[in-house]
Amino acid sequence: MLGRKQSISNEQWIKAMGDIKNIVTEAEIKNLEKQTITDIKAKTKNKKSAYAWSAGKDSIVLGALCEKAGITACVMGVCNLEFADFMAWVDQNKPSGLQIINTGLDMDWLEKNQDLIFPDAAGLARWCREIHIKAQTIYFKEHKLDVLLQGRRKADGNFVGRGDNIYTNGKGITDYSPLSDWPHEMVLAYIAYNSLSLPPIYDWVNGYKRGTHAWPMRPGCKTKEEGWQEIYEIDPAIVTNAAQRIESAKKFLGGIA
Repeated sequence: MLGRKQSISNEQWIKAMGDIKNIVTEAEIKNLEKQTITDIKAKTKNKKSAYAWSAGKDSIVLGALCEKAGITACVMGVCNLEFADFMAWVDQNKPSGLQIINTGLDMDWLEKNQDLIFPDAAGLARWCREIHIKAQTIYFKEHKLDVLLQGRRKADGNFVGRGDNIYTNGKGITDYSPLSDWPHEMVLAYIAYNSLSLPPIYDWVNGYKRGTHAWPMRPGCKTKEEGWQEIYEIDPAIVTNAAQRIESAKKFLGGIA
């Protein structure tokens, strides 16, 4: 069994995905799917609902379940610092009911906030506020929603509320996390048995460890050099362009020249 997300190596994720049909049966997945859809329908009955979609593995599973439960509206928060290949995949695979909200973070903003390049936990929280939470708040209020479904899970260490996996935050946004008790294996198995497409991030260096993110976030990197090295392996042009304005990128390129 896979443990807490933070302690799982990328190699363990890849191995688990490759072996998943030997770990979880299709009958188990169908049963869990039925239970979850029933729960979604019960908790969103007579409520204006939508789901948050990030193109990460959890949100892809969430989206498939929501669509089957009759919820097709969804929102994705992005900025101007996304991986080009990732956004190309999104364009080709996004749900039909998706609204993408760009919160506008760009190189001008990053140059002024270089402490947020490959940040610590507090910095990651700020990124989430500046992109995902901001976009979701705009969407929730514009569409006068009652509830926004999230792909958050306890196995990832996410807060999902207390008791019924529904809570209202300080901004008045009510979140509901129907996957809250799903283990990692069930998420991988649902993807495998339903032949769901995944974005290219999972084929990149440490893809399962890093997940979806704007490139300057790169969650989990211990040093700036480690972050720039991973970005360089994915898309060297990002580092080359960043080096014109970001000192740590310039220093990294100088070290490999």
